[in-house]
Amino acid sequence: MNPLEYLFGLEFHGHKLGLDNIRALTDALGRPQDACPSAIVAGTNGKGSVCAMTAAALSAAGYRTGCYTSPHLVHLTERYEIDGVPVAEAELADVVADLQTLAARLEAQGLLGATPTFFEVATAAAFEVFRRHRVEVAVLEVGLGGRLDATNAATPRVGAITNIAFDHQQYLGHSLAAIAAEKAGIIKPGMRLVCGERHPEALDVIADACRARQATLVTTWDDVACDTTFADGRATIGVRTPAGRYGPVTLALHGRHQVANALVAVRLLEALDATGVRVRGPAIEQGLSGARWRGRLERIDLAGGRSVLLDAAHNPAGAATLAGYLREVAPQGVPMVFGAVRDKDHRGMLEQLLPCATHLVLTTPPTPRAADPEDIRRLAEAVRPGLPIVIEASPIRALDTAWTLGSHICVAGSIFLLGAVLPALRARAVP
Repeated sequence: MNPLEYLFGLEFHGHKLGLDNIRALTDALGRPQDACPSAIVAGTNGKGSVCAMTAAALSAAGYRTGCYTSPHLVHLTERYEIDGVPVAEAELADVVADLQTLAARLEAQGLLGATPTFFEVATAAAFEVFRRHRVEVAVLEVGLGGRLDATNAATPRVGAITNIAFDHQQYLGHSLAAIAAEKAGIIKPGMRLVCGERHPEALDVIADACRARQATLVTTWDDVACDTTFADGRATIGVRTPAGRYGPVTLALHGRHQVANALVAVRLLEALDATGVRVRGPAIEQGLSGARWRGRLERIDLAGGRSVLLDAAHNPAGAATLAGYLREVAPQGVPMVFGAVRDKDHRGMLEQLLPCATHLVLTTPPTPRAADPEDIRRLAEAVRPGLPIVIEASPIRALDTAWTLGSHICVAGSIFLLGAVLPALRARAVP
C-alpha cells in the first residue's frame, strides 16, 4: 500500500483524543519534536493566520522555519511547510512509510493502545520531517482543543491561545470555561503564554492555568497601542508594545479580524525573542506583510469580470467574521455557495451569513461527513424566509449557478468545500 494511502486510511478510525499513542510513536523515533525550539498555537479561530504570520517572520529573521498546520485544502503536503514551501510528496511519503512500519511493530509489541489515528501519524510525521530538514524553529498549530491534541506531545518554548468560541463541543465541552480549560492544556511549566481572549469566563481559566504551572501570561492588549486604518479589505497597523514598535505595516491577510491575530503573532514573536530565538522588528513587520494563508478571505479573479471570495468559515464565530467583512466590501450582498459537514452548528452559521446573501446555492462537500443540503435548506428557510435557494449536487456546478446570479460570489461553510473548488478556480484564474 502506498504510504499516503495508508495515512488517509487511518481517517476511518476517527478522532481519538489522548497523548499515549503520539508519545509512543515519538519516543520510538527519539523524540524528534525536541530537535529544535518550537511555538504552539491554540484557539477556536485564527490559529492558522497566527501561525502563518509567525512562521513568515521567523523565516524573514533568517531561521530555517517549519510550520505545521491543519487541515489542508487540496494537497496533504500543505500541512508541512519549510520557509513557506510545502515539503515534497516523496519526502513525506518516506517519513510516513517509516511510521507505518514503526506503528505495526509497536502494535505487535503491545506498546500502542490502539491503531493510531490519521492526526497522530500526521503529527509524528511533522516532527520527523522537520528534524530531517534540520529546521531551526517550528511553529505548530493545535488540531483540536489542546490538552489531548497530538501536537501537545511537543515541549514548546512559547505558546498562544488566539480566542475561545464554541466549536467541537462534543469533544471540548459546552461552556467557554470548559473549552478554555482544554485549550489551556498546551501551557507548560515556565512557558510564556500569549492570549488574545478577553472574555472573563475563558480568560480566568487560562490565567489560573498559568498560575498553576508558573507560566507567564501575556495578554495582547495590556500596555499595547494599535493604530488601525482599513481600506480595500486590508488593515494597516502601527503597534507599540512594551518591547517594541512596529509599522505602519499593511497586513497581507484580509479582514479586520486579522488585526487581533497580528497582535497575537507580534507578542508571540516577542516571547520567542525573550527565549533566545532572536526576531527583530523588521522581520516581524515582514511576517505581517508577507504571510500567506489560503482559503481565508481569499479572492480569486476570473475572466469576464467574475470573482469568488473563499473563506473557511465553519463555525458561528468564523461566519460572523466573514459576514462583517462582506458588509464592508459588498454591502449590497452576494450570491453565496454553502456546504457544511454534519457536526457543525449550521443554524448559527446561517444566522450570520444569510443577511449578506442575495441568493443561496447549497451543495455537498466531498466528504462522508457532509451534511444533507435538504436539511440545510429547511434551516435556511426558517432563518431567512423568502431567500432564493438552489441545490446543486456538484460544488463546481454550484459555482457556475452562483455566477448566473451575480458576477461576484462567496463560497463558505466547509474546508472540504473549498478544497473541492480551489483547483478548478486556480485553473480559471486571471494571471
